Order: sequence, then C-alpha cells, then structure tokens
Amino acid sequence: MSVARVYTVQPHVLSGTLVTVDADVSNGLYSFTVVGLAGKAVEEARDRVSSAIKHSGYHSPKSQNHKITISLSPADLKKEGPLFDLPIAIAYLIACGELTTTSQTILIGELALDGTLRPVRGVLNVVQAAVAAGYQEIIVPAANATEAALVAEATIYSATTLQEVIAHLTNQPEAPQRLSVQPVTEFKEEWSDSRVLLEDIRGQETAKRALIIAATGRHNVILVGPPGTGKTMLARAFQSLLPPLTRAEVLEVIAIHSLQQPVFKITTNPPFRAPHHTASHTALVGGGTNPKPGEVTLAHRGVLFMDEFPEFERRSLDALRQPLEDKVVSIARVQGSAIFPADFVLIAALNPYRGQEDGRTDLMRALTETYKGKVSGPILDRIDLWVEVPHIDYETLQKLPSQKDETALARAQISEARAKQTNRFRTRGITTNAAMTSRDLTDCVTLNKPVEELLRLSATRLNLSPRSYHRLVKVSQTIADLAGAEEIGEAHVLEALQYRVPPGL
Repeated sequence: MSVARVYTVQPHVLSGTLVTVDADVSNGLYSFTVVGLAGKAVEEARDRVSSAIKHSGYHSPKSQNHKITISLSPADLKKEGPLFDLPIAIAYLIACGELTTTSQTILIGELALDGTLRPVRGVLNVVQAAVAAGYQEIIVPAANATEAALVAEATIYSATTLQEVIAHLTNQPEAPQRLSVQPVTEFKEEWSDSRVLLEDIRGQETAKRALIIAATGRHNVILVGPPGTGKTMLARAFQSLLPPLTRAEVLEVIAIHSLQQPVFKITTNPPFRAPHHTASHTALVGGGTNPKPGEVTLAHRGVLFMDEFPEFERRSLDALRQPLEDKVVSIARVQGSAIFPADFVLIAALNPYRGQEDGRTDLMRALTETYKGKVSGPILDRIDLWVEVPHIDYETLQKLPSQKDETALARAQISEARAKQTNRFRTRGITTNAAMTSRDLTDCVTLNKPVEELLRLSATRLNLSPRSYHRLVKVSQTIADLAGAEEIGEAHVLEALQYRVPPGL
C-alpha cells in the first residue's frame, strides 16, 4: 500500500483553491481520519464514502483492519462542503490497491449512501480555478454538468454514480456506460420577463421616466411616497428595463449564486434581490467567522431593492457607502478577510407618514420628521434620482394604458443609449455613465459654456458636494444619450436637477 493522490478544488466567491487529497492506508485497528482543517460536512464524509464504496461493489473501509488517513492540503485552508466525498473515495480505493489510475482529473461530488452522485455548490468556481491551475478534465455530478460546461476551455464529464467514475478513471472496456464529454453550454440573451411591466402601472409618468434613466445609466434611485402608491410595482417593473447580461457578466453572477444553491436556471437576466428590513447586518452586507457574501453581493450586476429603507439597521445602511462608491464590499474578521463584488443598482423606497392620505400634507416636512437621523447624509449623497410617487386619482386608475407596448419602446430607447455609452467608453473598461470616474468625466463628457454656467449656478444654489455635482453630470449625460444628443444640453441638466435629493434632508 502507498499514498494515493487526487485533486479537487475548494470554491470561493469568483475563485477557488486547488486542494490535494492524499490517502494513506496502513494495517491496524480501523480508523478513518480526515486532517487539513476540515469542516463538519467534510468530517462526515467518512460515513458516506464507506457506504458508497460498499454499494459500488468494493470492500467497505469499515470491513477492513485498516488505519485510514486522508490529508487535505493546503492544511491551513478551511475545507467546507460535501464536494470532497468523491475525491476522498477515489483516493482511498487507489491507496488500498482496488484501483490503478494515473489520471490528473479534477473530481468533485457528494456521494449518497448507495453510491449515486448528488449536486454540489460552487461548481463554476471549481472549473474556472481548475483551468487556471492547468487542469483540463473535470468530473462533476450530472446535475451540475450544464453549469460546469459554461467554461469552454474545460473538458467536462458528467457522472451519476461512483461506479461510472471508477470505470472512466481506470478505462475499463467492459463498463456498461462510459462518461461522455458534456457539450459547451450556450444561452441566448433575453430581457427579463418581469411579472410587472411599465404598462401595468397607471399614471406615475415621472417615476417611469426616472426608471428608464436609471436603467440606461445604472443610476441609484429612491422612491418616496405614501403606502399603496406603486413603489414596489415600480421596482418590480425596473427588472424588465435592464438589458440582458453579457456572457462575462453571466459567469460572474453564476459564480456567486452557485455558492448559495447547487442547481439553478442559467439566465441572462440581472439578479433582483429584495431583503426584508429585518435582515441582519451580516445577511445584508456579508460576514461571519469565515466571511460569506451577503445580499449586496448576491445583487451583483443586478438590482438591490430595499423597501422601508430607513427601517434597516443604521450600521447596515452606513455599510452601503463602500459598495455604492467602489462596487465592492470589504469584510475583515480575525479568521480572515475578503473582498466581494457588489456592483448593483440600488432602488430604495420610503413611506413617510403624512397624516392624511390625500397628499395635502407637506412631504418634505413629514419626511424629515419621520426619518430624521435614520439615513445619513453620505448615503443620500450617493443617490442619483429622487423620485416622488404621489397618490393617483381613481379616474386615472380606471383608464386603460395609453401605450400597450410601453416596455418595448423603453427597451428600444435603453438599448440605443447603452450602445452610445459602450462606444464612448470602449477603451476605458466601463460600460455605463454611472461608472465614470472624475477622470472619465473630464475626458469623455463635453460641456459647452451655457451648460457649464448652468451647472455652476446649480451647484452654488443647491450647495452640492463634489460627489453630488459629478452625479448630476452623469445623470445629465444619460438623459442626453436617451435623447440621441451628441453632448449635454441645458434641457438635460434641468431635467436631471428635478431628481436631486431635496436640500435639508
């Protein structure tokens, strides 16, 4: 008997670490030890592996007088999840002489007691990390094969049982079913089929226009109005306005969500996350002893809808500063630190108490009194569009929609404006106006003298911070793109000013 070695990967957010699985079998009283900072699910693998090996036609480790040691290296890396079941089983069978193979295939999969393979989390991350480390062949559970085959550079084999994996690795000619190569997964770009469309919302034309602007430039929005006026419907309709993700963006999104659930639909629709205001700080921002992503990361490349915005924990709201500005969230703990992607569009909703539902109470005064001190100035400073959602009269509610294809027309406008932005920033590594830095504003945005004077006057009268000023210019550029204009005009700036956060809040 000798030490056997196989390989697998411990997945992380948008990455993974190659793990070497060594198995040593020696004579002695039965024991099965897993070393290498293994989590609870990995330690329990010994029982699943023993049963799966027995039901696959081999001698169970428990029936042998063997001392079995499984080492997972690097030893200082936390190993989590049941994906280590398959490599541990294969390493043991090689170590005890049951199998002979020189294959350098990456193995992942959870074993059921009867030897069937169950899906695991983080498969895309595993495949990408394996390819980056120089490995081409990966065996995955059948339920994960479509996700794994998103990486065209890898050769993916889909397996349903431990027996099939053994037959493939040992090249057994009498095997009833040999593993076949999974074809590369292809998908087409499709707009989100949201349950709510723009034409489903009666009235609220100003809010709809603001959402079109936000979807075009990926600007942050805050919806303000009494309960029942359609803020949630507007947020849901916003999904239908976001263009489909590119293939690179789809891979980023799947690499994040794959760590949360083992099997899901592969789609080009941007994610939409709507955490409840009772969500904990860790659930929203991320964290834990071993840092895990939160809702802000799960909303990456999509939308984070926060209803009852001021009711979230104050520290959670303040923690949004970094992702809203830098598009990442940094988590630092004693056990380790991590930087998670968090490039999302924030849609926030406020329900200020107005005393009356007919709209006669002053909104700004009610808002200040209701939410005073709950939302910090730096957070409001990062909001691009402030949108009032007032009550709609009953006559308007009973009318049929003025345009049955309102969403389709908006999508056409957004697509055309997005194309202008892509062409503008083709050498700068960004795709939308909201992502512009101060240098991008200087190099890519043209301001004529009347516009410069209007911006200067507006900044002085409204006492805009440099950040607010830059955001005003970005929104103005988006409005100009929607209008098909070559440069920002005074009308575009004036419209953008209508959406500024009111002073004094």
